[in-house]
This record gives sequence, C-alpha cells and structure tokens, in this order.
Amino acid sequence: MDVTRATAVLDGNWLGSSTVPSRSLYPHQWSWDSAFIAIGLRHRAPARARRELLTLFSAQWRDGRVPHILFDPGTPADAYFPGPSFWRAGRTSGLVQPPVHARAVLAVHRTEPDRTFLATLYPKLRAWHEYLRTHRDAGGRGLVAIVHPWESGMDNSPAWDGPLARVTPSTGFVRRDLDHGAAADRPSDDDYGRYVRLASDYRDRGYTGFGEFVVEDPGFNALLADAELALAGIADELGLPAAAATHRESAARVAKAMQETLWDDGFFFARDVRTGRRVPEYTCAGLLPLLLPDLAVAPALLATATGPRFRLGHVHGVPSHDLTAPAFDPGRYWRGPSWANVGWLVRQGLLHHGEHTLAEHLRADLVETALRTDFAEYVDPLTGAGHGARSFGWTAALTLDLLAQPAAVA
Repeated sequence: MDVTRATAVLDGNWLGSSTVPSRSLYPHQWSWDSAFIAIGLRHRAPARARRELLTLFSAQWRDGRVPHILFDPGTPADAYFPGPSFWRAGRTSGLVQPPVHARAVLAVHRTEPDRTFLATLYPKLRAWHEYLRTHRDAGGRGLVAIVHPWESGMDNSPAWDGPLARVTPSTGFVRRDLDHGAAADRPSDDDYGRYVRLASDYRDRGYTGFGEFVVEDPGFNALLADAELALAGIADELGLPAAAATHRESAARVAKAMQETLWDDGFFFARDVRTGRRVPEYTCAGLLPLLLPDLAVAPALLATATGPRFRLGHVHGVPSHDLTAPAFDPGRYWRGPSWANVGWLVRQGLLHHGEHTLAEHLRADLVETALRTDFAEYVDPLTGAGHGARSFGWTAALTLDLLAQPAAVA
C-alpha cells in the first residue's frame, strides 16, 4: 500500500517524458529533482527513469551546463515566474543546480543494466562536471562557486543572507509561488526581489562571469565530489579504468579543497568569495560532505550532526538550519524545515561512516513522515507537520527508494 501511494504521486506528476516536482507550485522539469525522482522511479519503472534523465540532458547547453529548469511547452506561460520569457534562453533557464545526476544515472543502470543508456550519458556527465570546474572556480581553490541561491537548491538558506545583503531587490514582478504556497512558508518579498535581480543581471551578462553573489557552497561541492565518485563507477562499468582513476582523483581534490577552505571547528561553512570569509551559519549543506567515504573529519562532523544544532536522531529528518540559531524557522523554506532529499543524502553518509543504527532510525522516520504528510515538500523538524506542496515528486520517489532498501544493521 505504501509503495502504491508513492507510485501514484509519480504517475500523477508524469508529463510523458519527465516528472514535475509539483503540479501546482513547480509545473516544469527541475534538474536535481529529476535526478532524485529517477532514483525512486528505477524501482517501479526503470525505462521511465532512464527517460527522465535523458530528457533533462537533451537540454544541456553547448558549454556543458545542465540548466536548472527545462520548461514544459504545454504549461501556460504565466503558470510559473520567472518563466521562459524572462530567461531568454529558449526552453530552459540559465542557472544550474547541484550535480547529483551521475549518482542517479549509475543507480538507474544498476537496477536494470543498459549499456547504451550509460554510454550515452557518460560524455554528457563529463562535460557537465567540466563546465563546473572550468567556468565556476571563482576563488581559484578548486571549488565550484554558485552565482545565485537557486543554484544551491537550498534557495532561502540563512547562509545566503549576508551575501544577498549587497543585492538591490528588483520590483514590479508578480510572484506565482504565493498562488500555491502560504506566505509564511515562502521567501520574503525582499529576498525574492534579490533573487530576480541576480537572475536578470546574470542573464544580461550572457550567463557568464560573476556578479555580487559568489559563494562556495559545501553542499554543492560535496555533491560534485560524490558525483565524480559515481562517474568513476560508470567508467568502471564501461571498461574505462584510466578514466575511473581520473574521476576518483578529481573527487579527492574537491574533498581536499573543501577541508582546506570551508572546514572550521567541526563544520563545513559556505564561503563568500567576494569577502573571502566563511559565512557563520550552520545549515544542512555543511553536513553533506558525510557522503564522502574517506572524509578525515567525519567523526567531528558527526558530533555536530548529533549535537544540539541538528539533533540528528531526535527530530524529524535533518533540519535545514541550526535549531539553536535566532534565524531558525521550522516552517519557512530552507530556514529550518527538513527535506526528504537531504535526509536521504545524509543517510547515505551515515552508512558510509558505519552509523547503521542512526541511519536506520532516519530511514524509518523519513518514510513515516512522508506517508503521514501526503508526501509533503518539507516538514517541521520538531513536530513533523507538513509544509509546502503535497504529492511532492522527490519525497515520493525517495520514499520508494527507502522502502526498497534493506534495514541497516550494525
């Protein structure tokens, strides 16, 4: 019955070649959403999971970037803002999102091996990672810099408040998100205005270079390092041992740069490239380096995860912001609520570092909370109450994946 419910969400959000995160709030294809959706879909419809990823990569730009939105031509132009007319980039946006795609491609292949699928996407994935390495190393330290909060996937994180303070908000636009979401759950008008300003400035620069917001995000970079490890797995599957070794070396370089640049006092912090200073906000992005199996500082990071700031194992999911911070808000977008994808990623990290009991507790909680809230977009970590959209794509997909996983035992 639980599998049936989760599958029904994905069926209801299917457009024919891709899956929307939400029929109301997000009526197009989003980049990292599709990767998580494919990870769940592989258990029920592997051919559809392959189609999901192939559709997304059909919109890859010549420079290698994978755009964060692929617009559905059958959806009314005014259903989402900013839409295609704002971006002036054809059928896509011009921003990116975290590179979780290689991990999804490898997972889909391993469920139902398809060498053609793997061989088709491997060069596209390499080009995507090469774009990030060559076009986004703003700090010269081997780390990717994001140029907009939306690129982190954690749009409204308190970690962006300081860098965003330099940005003058745009005005005169109509927000569409408030048509489908409570204002108390969504970003403020001023912050949304800053998002629009950054996006329009980047568009007007031809989607190149760096503006006022330039940040090295630990979550994005940890996911890139993990994606390089996944690419190594893909290269192994394709019989390319030298390429696999190169990808593993790349992952190690990113991990080393993160530890040298973003690590301080038991946590990974974002770094504002414009000021050269770390942003002193404890957000869930700083926990994602747990995905890296050889992370030397894992014990200290686990201590922070289970300590009072996140209370992992004693709250619902993984809070998106420090529970002890003045800015913590249990219901507002990325300023405190727990998200299924972050919980899923952190669980993978716990397993890498031998925390089987905690991983199993998190798995059970994520499944129970998703089912109880009708697959809510995000939840209050203290009460488990649902917020945002319901029948949310990646919540349902990752529930399917967690239901398919064997219980983690010590």
